[in-house]
Amino acid sequence: MSKRPGRLAVLAALPAVTLLTLAGSSPVFAAEDTPAYQIDLEQLNDSGSKGTVLLSARGTELTVWIKSEGMVPGQPSAQHLHGSTEGHDFVCPDASADTDGDGIINNTEATVHYGDINIALTVSGDTDAAKSALAVDRMPVADKEGKISYKRTIPVSQDVVDHLKDLHVVQHGIDRNGNGKYDFDGAGKSELDPNLPQEATAPTNCGEVKGASVGSVPVGGIETGSGATATGVSPGMMIGAAGAASAVAVGALLVVRRRAAAKAGAVA
Repeated sequence: MSKRPGRLAVLAALPAVTLLTLAGSSPVFAAEDTPAYQIDLEQLNDSGSKGTVLLSARGTELTVWIKSEGMVPGQPSAQHLHGSTEGHDFVCPDASADTDGDGIINNTEATVHYGDINIALTVSGDTDAAKSALAVDRMPVADKEGKISYKRTIPVSQDVVDHLKDLHVVQHGIDRNGNGKYDFDGAGKSELDPNLPQEATAPTNCGEVKGASVGSVPVGGIETGSGATATGVSPGMMIGAAGAASAVAVGALLVVRRRAAAKAGAVA
C-alpha cells in the first residue's frame, strides 16, 4: 500500500508534459501550453483517400503536418482548414450530402456540413481564404504513388488557436473517370469556378479533431510509420524531444521513490 501513493505522486509531479501517441509511432511529449490536435482523414466521394494530420499551436503560430495517400498522382490537391471560430458545430459530410443526386458531393454541398474555409493550406505565400482558396498552383502535389507530405508553420489569429478543436481539415481532388488527371469529362465544371473541372475541387477526404493532445507528429507513413518523413520533420528530432521529456519523467520518478523509501525507513 505504501508504494501506490508514490506512483500517484509522480503523475501529479509532471503536469508540464503530455504524452502524445499514434499507432505505430514513438511517443512524443508536448508542453501543456502548446495545444495539439490529431485528425484522421477519411475518404469522401469513394476516393479511397486517407491520412493523418497534426495541428500544433505555439502562440499565434500554427504548424500543420499532413500525411495522406490515395490522392490523384501528379495532381495538386487544394486543402483547407474548414469550420467556425465562433463555436458552431460542423461535421464531415456523409453520402446524404449529395443533395442533387449526381453521385458526387461537391464543395458547395459539403460546406453546409464542414463549414466555410478558414485557412488555405498552401505550400507558400498567402493563406487567406478569400485570396488563396483555389490557388492550385500553390497547393501540394501528390507524388506518383498518390501520396502527399505537407508541413508548414503559418501565422493565425488568436480565434483560430482558441477554436482549433472546432475546425476540420479537408483535401480536394478526385478522379471520377479514372484517367489519372483532373478533366471536364469526369464530372463537368466546378460549381466554384467554371474554368476548373469539378474533379479538381470536389472533396476527397475530411477529418475532425479527435481531442486535445492525443496524437503525435505523423513522421512515417499512414498509420504504420512505413513511409517517408514529412517535409522538415526528422525522426531524430522527434526522438530527441521524446528522450528529453522521458529523462525528466525518470528523474522525477527516482525522487519520489527515494522520498518514499526514506519515509518508510523513518517509520520503521
